[in-house]
Amino acid sequence: MPFVQAGDFQIHYVIEGQGEPLVLLHGLGNNSRSWKNQVESLKEHFTVIAWDAPGYGKSSDQKVEFQSFIEFADVLKQFIDALSYETVFLLGHSMGSGISVEFCAKYPEKVKGLILASSTRGGFALTEEENKKRRDDRYYMIDNLNPKEIAKLRVPNLLSPYASEEVKKEAEEIMAQIRPSGYRSVANCLYHFNPMNALKNIAVRTLIICGELDRVTPVSESQFFHEQLSYSTMYIIPKTGHLCYQEDPESFNEIIFTYVKEIKVI
Repeated sequence: MPFVQAGDFQIHYVIEGQGEPLVLLHGLGNNSRSWKNQVESLKEHFTVIAWDAPGYGKSSDQKVEFQSFIEFADVLKQFIDALSYETVFLLGHSMGSGISVEFCAKYPEKVKGLILASSTRGGFALTEEENKKRRDDRYYMIDNLNPKEIAKLRVPNLLSPYASEEVKKEAEEIMAQIRPSGYRSVANCLYHFNPMNALKNIAVRTLIICGELDRVTPVSESQFFHEQLSYSTMYIIPKTGHLCYQEDPESFNEIIFTYVKEIKVI
């Protein structure tokens, strides 16, 4: 189990394969384990690196809760530098898409290609009242329910009706590993997130993927990013929800492979 020091954090990560580095950033209720099908398939073409974000998986906790995805992006920069990569392909799912957008805007020289899956605008898409309620609801859950209870409550909304029992079970097992520091930090980041300034500074070719039946970040969210980014391509995976990459990994992985092949990297 490899670890690397990234600033104040011990970051755990999974790494497989050879070739161009592809860094995978998980979402609010996940960790590096959720990317197992991507690691297994895409390692034939990339060096695939899936991190546990600060406060998640086996990585160390925040001593002070984060308030902005830029804070995650700064740790990601230290993580990539510690692994001695000059440039990477960056794939972020949900909260990971927020980190990816901020990272790409702040450190454009590090990003060879950007992939946003189940993209979120966070609080920017909500009224102030809705935004505060959503953050407070997340606070309440992590402060008053144990992680297994949260997983049972939240996972059904993350999946489409077509998700297999195996996918549902694994999603619950992974979400049952959440911890207060990471969960509350992301609740804060989503509350404060406004992607508009970052999007103005992104010029890299971008792939956008979403699930047709996503109820958490619906297709309209991904469409927003597609419209804002000049060099973007968008794919919708049929019969999948928010965890589209877990529900239909074959389609998800093929879209990524095609995107990278088109820009003549592999």
